[in-house]
Amino acid sequence: MINYEQIFRQSIERLKDEGRYRVFNTLERKAGSFPLAKSYITGRTVTVWCSNDYLGMGQHPKVITAMAEAIGRVGSGAGGTRNISGTHHAMVALEDTLAELHGKEAALVMTSGYVTNEAALSTLGSMIPGCIIYSDEFNHASMIHGIRNSKCEKHVFRHNDVAHLEQLLKASDPARPKLIAFESVYSMDGDISPIKTICDLADKYNAITYLDEVHAVGMYGAHGAGVAEREGIMDRFTVIQGTLGKAYGVMGGYITGTHALIDMVRSYAPGFIFTTSLPPALTAGATASIRHLMESSDERTRQQHNVRVLNDMLHKAGIPVMPTMSHILPILVGDPVLCKQASDMLMNQFDIYVQPINFPTVPRGTERLRITPTPCHTHEMMFELTRALVWVFERLGIKADVETLKKAA
Repeated sequence: MINYEQIFRQSIERLKDEGRYRVFNTLERKAGSFPLAKSYITGRTVTVWCSNDYLGMGQHPKVITAMAEAIGRVGSGAGGTRNISGTHHAMVALEDTLAELHGKEAALVMTSGYVTNEAALSTLGSMIPGCIIYSDEFNHASMIHGIRNSKCEKHVFRHNDVAHLEQLLKASDPARPKLIAFESVYSMDGDISPIKTICDLADKYNAITYLDEVHAVGMYGAHGAGVAEREGIMDRFTVIQGTLGKAYGVMGGYITGTHALIDMVRSYAPGFIFTTSLPPALTAGATASIRHLMESSDERTRQQHNVRVLNDMLHKAGIPVMPTMSHILPILVGDPVLCKQASDMLMNQFDIYVQPINFPTVPRGTERLRITPTPCHTHEMMFELTRALVWVFERLGIKADVETLKKAA
C-alpha cells in the first residue's frame, strides 16, 4: 500500500530541514494608507517594505474610482473566456492603451505576467518552424517554462553576457529562425540588461526579440513604458511583455507587437484561449493607472529619490546592500535559516514586513531580503528600517560577505 500522505509530508519536511519552507504572513492593506497594512498574526499595523506595488498605484484614487464605477456599471465578473463571453469594452480600451504605450500595432491581455510569458513564448516557438530560442540564465520561471513548452531547440547564455550570446548565435545555422528572450530589469538582483547591444546582435544574426519589462513598466521612460522607452529603442523589439500587477497596482499580464503576431498568439495559445478573462473592474483600473502614469512622472521621481536616500542610509549603516542599477535594493544574508530569522525578527520586534528570498528563487548562498522603496515611504520609515536592520543583523551575526558582493557587482 502506497502511503501518499507520507510522501506529501516528507516533501514538506525536506524544505523545512533546508530552511526553505515558505510561510505566508496574513496581511490586509489599509486603503489610503499604503505602505501600511494590518497583521492578522499580531493585530498590529506593519510597514511593508517588499511590495511589488512599486508606486502605490493600487491605492491611487483614480484607479479605485475607475474600478468602483466599472463594478457599478457592469458587475463583478467577465462571465468566462473571451471566446465564450465576448470581449468587454474595458478590455478593448486597455489593449488599445497598451499598444499606444509601447508604440506597437496591437496588444493582448491575459490573467497574469506568468501566464502571458508561458503562453506567448510557447506559442511563438512552436509556430515558427525550426526556431532556436536563446534565453538569459536568470530569466523568470514563466519564461523558462514557456520556452520548454515550445519544444524548440534552446540555448542559455550567461546572465547579461553578450559575448556568450554572440558565441551561441554564431555557432547556429544562419538559415534557422532565432528568438532572443530576456528581461530588462531582473527583480532579484536589481540589475538591468544591455538591451541595445542585444538588439544589435539580433539584427546581426537575423533574430527576433522578446523583452520582458515586468519590473520596468510604469517605472522608467517619459511615459512609464519601461527601459526600452528610456533608451529610445522600443521599435527594435518584436515583442514587449509587461504586467499590470506591479507598478500599475492591479492584476494581469500582456504582450504587444504587430497585428499578425498578436493575432497568432490570440488564436493558438491555450493559456489565453481557455482561461477566464480579467473582469471589467480590473481592466478599467489598469487603464486608469497606465493613463495616469503616461502623463505623470511625479510618482517615478519621488520613488527614485527614496531609493537613493535609503540606499545611502543602508550603506552608511554597514548593511550589505548588493549592487543595483534599479529601484530594487537586495540585502545579502547568504543563509536560508538566517534569512527567515531576520524576516521574523523584523516583523515581531519592529512591525516591519520583508519577506525572505531563498532558493530556488535565487541561487543557494545568496539568500536575501529584497527591499522595494516606494514614493509613499517616509524618511522616518526609512530611518526605522535601517535602525531595525542594524539591530537584527548584529544579533544574528550577519556581516557583509565581501566576495559574494564582489561577484554580484
